[in-house]
Amino acid sequence: QVQLVESGGGLVQAGGSLRLSCTASGRTSMGWFRQAPGKEREFVAAISWGGVSTNYADSVKGRFTISRDNSKNTVYLQMNSLKPEDTAVYYCAADRTLLGYSDYAKDYDYWGQGTQVTVSS
Repeated sequence: QVQLVESGGGLVQAGGSLRLSCTASGRTSMGWFRQAPGKEREFVAAISWGGVSTNYADSVKGRFTISRDNSKNTVYLQMNSLKPEDTAVYYCAADRTLLGYSDYAKDYDYWGQGTQVTVSS
């Protein structure tokens, strides 16, 4: 069983920054997804266990950075130049079987409780 604990959400003005954290036990590939009201959950970023391989949704490339510190069992999502359209509940996800990473929610077996990110205009 992998337990995920997220933190770091909040309210920020457009152009501001936030850093989300997700603590996960065990050797896992990790992803961040988000879901805005009335919309489907969408991929944001993913990182392999070793941290060498990463991938981003086009909408966040150049603004968000995913990283991990395996000594702390923690994955981070640094979000810069935030826009109102980034407002959503952000979820971290983990999987023990992926060789690299995945952009698809169905490939992740474990999910955090979600943290709200609100960007005001």
